[in-house]
Formats: sequence, structure tokens, C-alpha cells
Amino acid sequence: MTQEQKASPEQATIVLHSGDMDKVYSALIVANGALAMGMEASIYFTFWGLQRLEKGGLEKGPLSKMHLFGLGKWMIKQRMKKSNVAKLERLMNDFKTLGGRIIACEMTMDIMGIDADDLRQDWIDEYGAVGTYVQEARKSEITLFI
Repeated sequence: MTQEQKASPEQATIVLHSGDMDKVYSALIVANGALAMGMEASIYFTFWGLQRLEKGGLEKGPLSKMHLFGLGKWMIKQRMKKSNVAKLERLMNDFKTLGGRIIACEMTMDIMGIDADDLRQDWIDEYGAVGTYVQEARKSEITLFI
């Protein structure tokens, strides 16, 4: 079988719209799972999700439910630690090591006043608009909006 005849790997594309800690976890866990199963994976960070790409911003997201004035996030983090759940930084580094692609939404950067210098450049593969996401999604078997 020639290189041209080989089918391209299956792909998963995730839109990460939320910056909530548990939703960022969900996106990275699913994306890492897809990569581990031999798929390609990309995450399109937009709106509050994009804020997690800011330097020092990955762990700053609130919990989506049961905040309890910050106590809920602390309790969840303690339970995750007890269950040996990797931290977000580790999940992101694993995602990048396994070949995952990060796309930062340019429109969101304009709207929210986020400069490229504010973001973790070592994680970002591409800056793009909705067309970039659509191109990724149209060749994907799995698309998720988180």
C-alpha cells in the first residue's frame, strides 16, 4: 500500500469555550484518550477557554457547579489528589507530547483584549478564526463543544 492509499488517522476536534476547571479537565482527558487510541486531536480554545492559555492561567478556572465560595474547588482538588488524577499542567504537557494541536481563537483575543504575548506560546500550534475550526471539524469523526 502506498502512502497515498493509506487512510489518514481518525481525528477528534474539541471546542473549549468554557474556562471552568472541570470542563478544561474534561477536554484534556478526552483529547488525551483520543491520542492514546491513535487518533489525531485538536482543541480550539475560545472565549473563557482561551483564558486558560494565559501564562499562569491553566489552574485558575472556577468550578462549574457547587463553588461554595471556593471551598468546592478545594474539595474537588483534594479528592482528585487522593485519586491520583493528574494536574492540568501534566495533562496539557501529555497532550502536547502525544502530538495534540492547540488552536487559539484570534477573534476572542481581539474581543477580550488578550495579546499573543500573554499566552503560553509553547502550547499553541496555530492562531485561527472560525474557518480554522471548521476545517478541523470537517475532517473529524468526533467533535465536541465544552
